[in-house]
Amino acid sequence: MTMSNIPNSSSNQEPRLQIRGLAGSEIRKVANGAMGRPDVLPFWFGESDQATAPFIQQAAIESITDGETFYAQNLGRPYLREAIATYLSNLHDKQISPESIVITASGVSGLMLTGQLLLSPGDRVVAVTPIWPNLVEIPKILDAHVERVSLDVTDGRWALDVGKLLEALTPDTRLLLLNSPNNPTGWMIDQESIDIILAHCRQYGIWILADDVYERLVFDPNLRSAPSFLRSAQPGDRVISVNSFSKAWTMTGWRVGWMVVPTELAPDMAKLVEYNVSCVFEPVQRAAYAAITKGEKTIADLRSHLLHTRRILLDGLRELPGVEVPDAGGAMYAFFRIQGHTDTLALANQLVDQVGLGLAPGAAFGPEGDGWLRWCHAVQPDRLVMGLERLKRFMS
Repeated sequence: MTMSNIPNSSSNQEPRLQIRGLAGSEIRKVANGAMGRPDVLPFWFGESDQATAPFIQQAAIESITDGETFYAQNLGRPYLREAIATYLSNLHDKQISPESIVITASGVSGLMLTGQLLLSPGDRVVAVTPIWPNLVEIPKILDAHVERVSLDVTDGRWALDVGKLLEALTPDTRLLLLNSPNNPTGWMIDQESIDIILAHCRQYGIWILADDVYERLVFDPNLRSAPSFLRSAQPGDRVISVNSFSKAWTMTGWRVGWMVVPTELAPDMAKLVEYNVSCVFEPVQRAAYAAITKGEKTIADLRSHLLHTRRILLDGLRELPGVEVPDAGGAMYAFFRIQGHTDTLALANQLVDQVGLGLAPGAAFGPEGDGWLRWCHAVQPDRLVMGLERLKRFMS
């Protein structure tokens, strides 16, 4: 074939339209230009400002020193799968088999693997929103269609209209996406609603993807974890739980998580892991093992810290005129709005430029979030006080 015979249309050089049509991160639009600026207080990302606990770091260091730098099993080392199964069985009073555990290279990798496993072009997906954008953009990469069911503010709290959600979960729905405690609002589902939704999805054969990354970060001291679909699921139910070490164990940069899948799907998940990342680096798995087996105090300390910082932030915000901050049950955020501001991407940029305050624009989490701002409070209290002073100065 001569050069003149080679197709040269622009369409052959373009990415797929579905990729071009993905929403870029509006958090990054605000943060990228200001990251590293000493005059900016950053609260835009969802992570603690505390480094990973030393005993977790040490587990990885010892693994590297011991030469554990080779390929591991696709589904993860058996010692880690067994430890996570034991942890979840105790947490949810439900026997979880190690054969149902898949170790993933981050929670978001688990979300993508679930989409690759379940979704075909044209499939209908329903998501409870506002929500972390990765959850609703991943199905679009796979040519699926996403319908949104928004949370509401009822009596000063974020709430889900379960009846409205059930109406959206029609027989032609392939997958429900639900994140609780929710990023960005902090909303947390109750066990009764879980049972209602699970029964409905069971009737129509709808898969449920539960993003459980914040399940340990709840504000009720009587709850060890958030209500869970794992607790209610029966053999044969179409439920997949995705979780991560990032939040509760302050391991965001380690990129390690897990999935709980029906055991009969584990061989298929092994193939998908192979074709995506092959396996998770063993020193990271050693660190994850240390976290899951010895990290309860780490979680308890973080929860206590979040209770304290949340109170500082909410009290400070509610003292400002025209600020609405609905209450919520978990996670590490305040999702609030300021009267008179509807374009929160513009507002977030103004806050950076005028007073050096870095917040996430609510529109990053979907159209339901526009008009709102997300503030991560997993930081030292004095930084929150400084941030509140900057917001007060901006509003003055």
